[in-house]
Amino acid sequence: MKRALIDLERQVGDALISDDRSGIDVLGYGEISTVLRLTVDGRSYACKRLPPFPENAIGPYREACTAYLVALGERGIRTASSTIEIVPTEGHSVIYCVQPIEDVLLVDRLRTAGPDEVATLADRLVAVIDEAIDERLGLDAQISNWALDSDGEFVYIDVTTPLIRDDDGNEMLDTDLFLASLPAFLRPVVRRFLLGEILSHYYDARAALLDLIGNLKKERLGDAIPVFLDAANRVVDPPITDKKIDRYYRNDAVMWEVLQRLRKSDRWWQRTVRRRGYPFLLPGKVDR
Repeated sequence: MKRALIDLERQVGDALISDDRSGIDVLGYGEISTVLRLTVDGRSYACKRLPPFPENAIGPYREACTAYLVALGERGIRTASSTIEIVPTEGHSVIYCVQPIEDVLLVDRLRTAGPDEVATLADRLVAVIDEAIDERLGLDAQISNWALDSDGEFVYIDVTTPLIRDDDGNEMLDTDLFLASLPAFLRPVVRRFLLGEILSHYYDARAALLDLIGNLKKERLGDAIPVFLDAANRVVDPPITDKKIDRYYRNDAVMWEVLQRLRKSDRWWQRTVRRRGYPFLLPGKVDR
């Protein structure tokens, strides 16, 4: 596996220089990671490539991930089998979170499920999220972060951002990870004025469920929104309204579009003006 990941990182490096991604299979883009498919000995893996880490940050990151996986298990949440692999490159190390692709993504099941199954899935998932989240343990609960195993049980796949706080209420994760892909001039502003609010949403069940339902719109699963909304409003107060979902989705879409433009501008600046490499794969035009 390590040799295959080294080869994959070399291909990523080539793609970062040439903008030609024909040699890699991108499964998706997250806020701080890019998910790539890797096939080894006939088995496929989802490999989440995280931002470059300084060497002294790798150990604490592993510890935070381990604590998060344990805490999720104690709350009854099954997580995807995950291995943290360190891939050395010139000047730094790259962390990959490797997960076998075995389960069915929940978004794919919802596209084919009948009304009764959608209602059952909505009730079950809302209950899982509502029971798991508190001020110590958070979830990025959007619909694209869940899968179903062969027994129909939920599997949480977004374990690369350990949303867990210590006994003093401090994030165990180095929160600068959230900022790594932002242009340098934006990081102090976001760190001071926005990061706390952004993180707090993950530790609030109502906010997490609002994000989940808004994500249904992004995934073109609008027919499932009323079902999930009814399920959510049985456990949250005040209720989430259709207007709130629409406003949330619009704001999220605008923020994502602005962020991507800033990242692309920063990539141009780093490459053209500063003559430096840019370490992140960016998506093309996203249809929102």
